[in-house]
Amino acid sequence: MKAESETVAPKQLKIGFVLARSFTLSAFALFVDTLRLASDESDRSGRVFADWQVLGSTRHLITSSCGVQVAPTSDFIDPGEFDYIVVVGGLLNTGQPIDDATIGYLKKSAGKKVPLIGVCTGTFILAEAGLMKNHRTCVSWLHYPAFRERFPDHEVRADRIFNLDRSRGSCAGGSSAADMAASIVRRHISKEAERNALDVLQIDKARTALDIQPRRPLSIECDDPRLRAVLITMENHIDSMIPIHDLAASVGLSRRQLERLFAKNGMSSPGHVYTRLRLERAKRLLIQTKAPLIEIAMEIGFENASHFGKLFRKTYGQTPAQLRAAVRA
Repeated sequence: MKAESETVAPKQLKIGFVLARSFTLSAFALFVDTLRLASDESDRSGRVFADWQVLGSTRHLITSSCGVQVAPTSDFIDPGEFDYIVVVGGLLNTGQPIDDATIGYLKKSAGKKVPLIGVCTGTFILAEAGLMKNHRTCVSWLHYPAFRERFPDHEVRADRIFNLDRSRGSCAGGSSAADMAASIVRRHISKEAERNALDVLQIDKARTALDIQPRRPLSIECDDPRLRAVLITMENHIDSMIPIHDLAASVGLSRRQLERLFAKNGMSSPGHVYTRLRLERAKRLLIQTKAPLIEIAMEIGFENASHFGKLFRKTYGQTPAQLRAAVRA
């Protein structure tokens, strides 16, 4: 029998990190620091309730997108040792963000039922490896068009800050990495450990998976999360417009309720705002590219350049061709 004074050590939360080439340093730092501060009392940084390793096929330094380098702390040990493996991505224009050995390790981890999490563009890496199918993926609004283009058969959304189920997780990146880490700490360690981490990080309250990304299309200021979610969805579906009643249903409202919500926040109808978002996208394309007018019209969901031109002139007081000529002049 154990002596009465003898206590059983709590099971540690163990997380392995895979850092892609040109990974986002802030997302990694916020995630791992939330673990560090939750693992011990105050700011003593002891690995009491949690442990973490940066995994690598080699011990070569990994360069982040800002140039700061991080060294792996462990080889590819048995993935079953970890409660989660977190893949931190970064710049999308980086060729082969992880090597073949790392891809093999992630697939082995999935085979052993270890939950995999993609942070920032780490979701692209997991999807490229065929590990995000049949899972809802959360990405930043900034990367949403690229994800849809590369993985058209994957379910993806860009209104929430993170998503976490039993076997996969995805996170928009940036400060939401701390929110996701806090959620994991609360689940596996305690609410007290989460609070300790957030207090030291100067974060008043962790956001949940239901919180909306802080994106305001057309610079519209609004506090209602349902309205912000609809605006982000509109912005991400410029080329193939979603019916207004479907937009309303996505946030638990009827079409009429959504229209009243827009009016309450000093806006015109959802349809009119949707059109403004499309025309704003067209305006940027006219200024930033040399694409023919018909291509731009189709890019924002118009079937012909004539209708697009008339609506553009009515909104901005000049035709698309006149705007492009003025910019070049």
